[in-house]
Amino acid sequence: MNTAPCPCGSGRPYTACCGRWHAGETHLQAPDAQALMRSRYSAYALGLADYLRDTWHAGTRPAEPITFEPGQRWLGLEVRRHVLIDAEHALVEFVARSKRGGRATRLHETSRFVREAGRWFYVDGDLR
Repeated sequence: MNTAPCPCGSGRPYTACCGRWHAGETHLQAPDAQALMRSRYSAYALGLADYLRDTWHAGTRPAEPITFEPGQRWLGLEVRRHVLIDAEHALVEFVARSKRGGRATRLHETSRFVREAGRWFYVDGDLR
């Protein structure tokens, strides 16, 4: 069994955390917006473009393919807050750190999520 830590920083093994959703086990979908956001961070860290597209709401999903910056390494995730607005809408504020070409960057975003037919989707976000 793979016990490598999950890139999302939960402290749990990848296979027991975001890996189960990445594996396409549809009965094991992210139970809330924070879990979905963590799994999307892990998907960026692991280069899983199909998962990112599948979890992006159809109304805001980019038409062009999702690409990754060559040489970018994702270094860590800090979830600052998770707000359940109502049963179908939530916000997650986070800071994701990465490094590319020796230069460190931070992505600070408040993301919007919606639940449709029992499944959470990323809608969009405001950069801070």
